[in-house]
Amino acid sequence: MKIQIINGPNLNLLGVREPGIYGSESFEAFLPQLQAKYPDVQIDYYQSNIEGELINKMQEVGFKYDGIVLNAGAYTHTSIALHDCIRSLKSPVIEVHISNVHQREEFRHKSMISAACKGVICGFGLDSYRLAIEALLAGK
Repeated sequence: MKIQIINGPNLNLLGVREPGIYGSESFEAFLPQLQAKYPDVQIDYYQSNIEGELINKMQEVGFKYDGIVLNAGAYTHTSIALHDCIRSLKSPVIEVHISNVHQREEFRHKSMISAACKGVICGFGLDSYRLAIEALLAGK
């Protein structure tokens, strides 16, 4: 099984950016733990601050991977282009957020991509990524 994790804008700053919200661990430190937990699954990682690059990566893997775990960051709340891309893919996409976006600012309560995704997981810190992988493995 092959799963692509894609992180959007500012998530390259995990561990430094607002640790009270996002925690103090970088994604690069967390990823090996996730890969070790699922040794039979190829888990690839990609991060970009640029919307078009996220779309290019999803189009690249979205017809040959078994699933995509997407944390689109702030593009979650603004990007119809990501929504349209997700709808065009064969691979299921799970939307993930580290924080519980519904406990935060009002503008974070609306996702432009949720309706195109297979499911949404938020509020469990970096463990949200594991939960998304579990859902993909279970075929949910």
